[in-house]
Amino acid sequence: MSQSHPIALLPDVLISQIAAGEVVDRPASVVKELLENAIDAGSTEISVRIDGGGIKRICIQDNGRGIPREQLALAVTRHATSKIACLNDLESVGTLGFRGEALASIASVSQFTLSSYPAGQDHGYSISNATGQWEESPSTCAPGTTLDVLSLYFSTPARRKFLKSEQTEYFQCLDVVKRMALANPSITWIVYRDGKLHARFQAMEWTTRLFTILDSMADGASKPLEVEAGPLSLRGAIGLPSAARGKADMQYFYVNGRFVKDKLLNHAVRSAYEDVLHGDKFPSFVLFLALPPDEVDVNVHPAKTEVRFRNSRAIHQWVRQVIQSALAGSRATSELSQPLSQPLSQSMNQPSDQQSGSASWVSSSPSSFASAPSTANASTGAFEYRPSSKPVLTVQPRDGVLPFAKEGWADYLAAYKPLPTSGAASESSPAESAQPWQASVASPEQSSQHNDSQARNEPQYLGHAIAQVHGIYILAQRKDGLIVVDMHAAHERVLYEQFKKVWDDLEKVASQELLVPILVSIDPRLASEVEAGEELWSKLGFRLSLLSPQELAVRAVPSLLAGHDVSELLQKWLSDVHEYGVNQVIDRHRNEWLATLACHTAVRANRSLSITEMNALLRAMEDTERSDQCNHGRPTWRHFTLSEMDKWFLRGQ
Repeated sequence: MSQSHPIALLPDVLISQIAAGEVVDRPASVVKELLENAIDAGSTEISVRIDGGGIKRICIQDNGRGIPREQLALAVTRHATSKIACLNDLESVGTLGFRGEALASIASVSQFTLSSYPAGQDHGYSISNATGQWEESPSTCAPGTTLDVLSLYFSTPARRKFLKSEQTEYFQCLDVVKRMALANPSITWIVYRDGKLHARFQAMEWTTRLFTILDSMADGASKPLEVEAGPLSLRGAIGLPSAARGKADMQYFYVNGRFVKDKLLNHAVRSAYEDVLHGDKFPSFVLFLALPPDEVDVNVHPAKTEVRFRNSRAIHQWVRQVIQSALAGSRATSELSQPLSQPLSQSMNQPSDQQSGSASWVSSSPSSFASAPSTANASTGAFEYRPSSKPVLTVQPRDGVLPFAKEGWADYLAAYKPLPTSGAASESSPAESAQPWQASVASPEQSSQHNDSQARNEPQYLGHAIAQVHGIYILAQRKDGLIVVDMHAAHERVLYEQFKKVWDDLEKVASQELLVPILVSIDPRLASEVEAGEELWSKLGFRLSLLSPQELAVRAVPSLLAGHDVSELLQKWLSDVHEYGVNQVIDRHRNEWLATLACHTAVRANRSLSITEMNALLRAMEDTERSDQCNHGRPTWRHFTLSEMDKWFLRGQ
């Protein structure tokens, strides 16, 4: 049993050490706090010295404004800051640091020296606690500010036992520098490890800084993003799905220049990739969200790594839609209109000034992330994009309702009627043609008016089919090489995107009335979502009524779910709606259903296709968003250049 003590005020040193436990959990936290102060001071060059993984020494030197001599003692006092003065300042913080705890907390668990030489002062001065008391003295430091942290956690040895190896701690510190450097390309960063120069990031354009720090996003593995909507803007770069990684180590999200690890924002990005990402892969991205300071609360976490938005659902939905739109383009449709090797129009180190007014939430500069046609050029592999005159499959829902058959997919698929096939496209077996729900790869009606020899002379990004391999792959010839297409995966994506468009035009999903309503217990906090989303629940096929704040009655369900227990499903959906919004939840489950439909409907392996059918599929891919990946995130095609094939056979060597 713990010993009881009378209530008493804690000593200032112990208070600072407790605060240090929240703010300074490892050497990298010290580096973060000191670098934020250096950036706020208007520095253009920052030097970082790390010895012994930051445990022996951390020294940060900047050429910023500096601290006047008479303010040095205040600078190392708890809750002393120049960045806020009243509650209004706290509600619209425009700096990275603002609490005034960092220096005092760090000094309480280390031997700490602060040296500063501001402009207009005869020379620099230092204040240090090396003797156990704060002592001030003249200093020969360079203009700006230098902070020297020695023997971190010497006064709290128990904390040291929880640190990792010196190498691990050093690379944690280096990661902090990289995060800061990505957001501040106009600053030169110099990093020394145990006295030796380890990294230098010269002031440069943001895209050059991006490729210098994150080389895995170079060489066409990412695309730029720059969208503004009233007071909001989202800029940066997103990795292509084909370049996704096995771990989430290349994900950087900044809010008003501050690096954050926010669950809401990460969920928005992840859900935007759901349609194109395979399995447990993680996308790479560097994104900068700018919004009015009074719309975001940065004072919700001791280390300032989390934020809270005034309108979190709207931010989630907007970020998700912007990234989805950026990912909708496909290499199969055209080359990128703006390679990421080109600098973005604005610097990424500060939020841009926005004009006042309500947000339309529509990109004012879609060309910055959407693909556009390019001129034919055999040397670059860019060919003119000509969308097909008609989609490869026309879908016609019955009576404006999308049917889900309880017995299976047959009635569902019967609603979709492929266009009449032409020529060789109708050579499928009688068994196939006898089933109206069996989707086929049919060419547009006009395709029968052009023979294959004429078609081969027309520039097409995915080339022209020449053969089918093992009933699985389509080989297509392009001016600069060979295209290999997984026909099932490609057709699956084409159908899936068409089904989504049909869904968006429907009034509602077919539902089945229940003779006995299902009673579902819910969290009282979720009760408002039942009535608020009544229209969208109806479109999804549900009819819900609230009996009490803790219970709702399900009176109709989508035909697909008839006979299934929907209690757990609804509880999860309502929880997601409460956190992320109705549209996101409905889109996700709509996509799950339609992806399954497209997978069951697409042409299967060993299905023999004619040249006309194969070309029709290629043209449909060129006219379909996200056609680089199937519904499960697997690639649908690959391009092998002539130079690659020449190397295989040592031609010209």
